[in-house]
Amino acid sequence: MTEAALLQTRKEKFRDPDWTASGERRAQVPLQVLRTLWINTGSLCNIECRNCYIESSPENDRLAYIDRAEVSAFLDEIEREALPTREIGFTGGEPFMNPDILAMLGDALARGHFALVLTNAMQPMQRPRIKSGLLGLREAHGARLVIRVSLDHYGKALHEEERGPDTYDKTVEGIDWLARHGFALALAGRTYWGESERSLRDGYGRLAGERGWPIDVNDPSQLVLFPEMDLRVDVPEITTACWGILHKSPSDVMCSSSRMVVKRKGAAYPVVLPCTLLPYDPAFEMGATLTEAARADGGMFASGAVKLCHPHCAKFCVLGGGSCSA
Repeated sequence: MTEAALLQTRKEKFRDPDWTASGERRAQVPLQVLRTLWINTGSLCNIECRNCYIESSPENDRLAYIDRAEVSAFLDEIEREALPTREIGFTGGEPFMNPDILAMLGDALARGHFALVLTNAMQPMQRPRIKSGLLGLREAHGARLVIRVSLDHYGKALHEEERGPDTYDKTVEGIDWLARHGFALALAGRTYWGESERSLRDGYGRLAGERGWPIDVNDPSQLVLFPEMDLRVDVPEITTACWGILHKSPSDVMCSSSRMVVKRKGAAYPVVLPCTLLPYDPAFEMGATLTEAARADGGMFASGAVKLCHPHCAKFCVLGGGSCSA
């Protein structure tokens, strides 16, 4: 498909929140249980990847650093409303660049949640203050603190094709440190290069064995393989009929059990979004609190249900089976 044809197709698709371009009813996903609340710590990152899901970089500050008090307000709401939220996930950007990251992790863990941090394990995580704080959190909370490191491929060349030169060794050094100090550890790779899942898991397994990393590469929570998303590629819209065709259920999709909090640059307060992949589009804002998000109606939402009105909904979640949660 030519670029012009693709642009025209994309204009026609994902435009109406209720109907696909072919006139079929668009699929939607109700929130069944808020199992994971994601906190976007800010879009700044120490590196700029070729195909970052949310365009993080050393210059992208479109999502501001969220602070401890703002995150505590959501933790208070979870407790006040007796929500069954098990996991608080911290993503970015690079979370360890946020000045309040250790305090926010400590607050989540102290309230009995699991805390999951997505990191590249490079210089921001390896600063002495961060290492010391992480060791204290691990000592106090053990395996309820999980560090998931982005290692896009087990081989240096392909990892650095995505992340840039001189990134692989520094990330491996960070994983070595985490493994050596007994952290609950996971890896996140990509399927971009067309390698089979079996080959990828075997490759990561060899690397983990060589370096002594305590990772079961056959456990999808310990080695997450994310589908690649490329907005230059045409993807189908998801209709209500697709659940039966694909033998899937709305409960299989990430937004059936998670929400994400972001704070936009210049905003007075954070807002709740359906998921980690749609941080910038104001049409996907669900409200300023979890209670408001559960009632969001009109536009992209139907009484808190998410209408699958974005290419990422199809490519990553429904067809790719991706989920950022543990």
